[in-house]
Amino acid sequence: MPHRPLARALTALTALLAATLGAAAAPGVAQAAQAAKPARAAAAINYVALGDSYSSGVGAGPYDLSTCLRSDKSYAPLWAAAHQVASFTFPACGGAVTADVINKQVNALSTSTTLVTITIGGNDAGFVDVITSCRFGSTSTCEGAVDEARTFATTELPGRLDRTYAAIREKAPNARLVVLGYPRLFETTSCGALAMSAYKRTIINEAADLLASVTAGRAAAAGATFADARPYFAGHGVCAAAPWIRDVTGVIEAYHPNADGYRLGYLPALTAVTG
Repeated sequence: MPHRPLARALTALTALLAATLGAAAAPGVAQAAQAAKPARAAAAINYVALGDSYSSGVGAGPYDLSTCLRSDKSYAPLWAAAHQVASFTFPACGGAVTADVINKQVNALSTSTTLVTITIGGNDAGFVDVITSCRFGSTSTCEGAVDEARTFATTELPGRLDRTYAAIREKAPNARLVVLGYPRLFETTSCGALAMSAYKRTIINEAADLLASVTAGRAAAAGATFADARPYFAGHGVCAAAPWIRDVTGVIEAYHPNADGYRLGYLPALTAVTG
């Protein structure tokens, strides 16, 4: 009987030591348990590439069997291949204007879409007319076409871009929207007797700068990311020693990026903003 108080004291002391040691070990145990958990898988990328010929890959070739001149060498399929996306849809189409995106291409979007890229607005602003007028017309004809395109870019185009981006948001509310701009087409150095004059090339490049400014502004207003292609193409326009833009000899591909332009110009521009 005299030993029972001592036994009870020893039992209590043992329990206290066990509790203390258990509490000290708990953080390590918790850390080990946390480390044992599998890492959370990266969110699936469901990518849809919208837009015009600068997205479909005109100039890169070879093309699919559609009338849209889609090429696997365009920046969009190259980016998709590099990022192992869960799904990739490619409705971009050569010759597209904003109305084509709204009426046809956005149908490829859904609430599961996580990334949308687009180049659009150049055809609305009269890209083909400017190039044709400046390449084959007089200086005054070129100036007139460029002035008309500049006026359109500052008055009509902003509203068209706003409606296009809104249509994309409506169909793909959970997606990140990346709007890519157009490159300057020309270097203004000596380019041979049959080339456009340096003056014509300069005013076309200045119009491209205006278009980039307008597009960037409307993209920002829509909460989209603008990827400026101009710095990446610098030094590689028509008349460069190593051009990434095709000249007039390409006929339908004229004044579009070649395969290097999409791979070394557009793809890095997109990767710079997406990773």
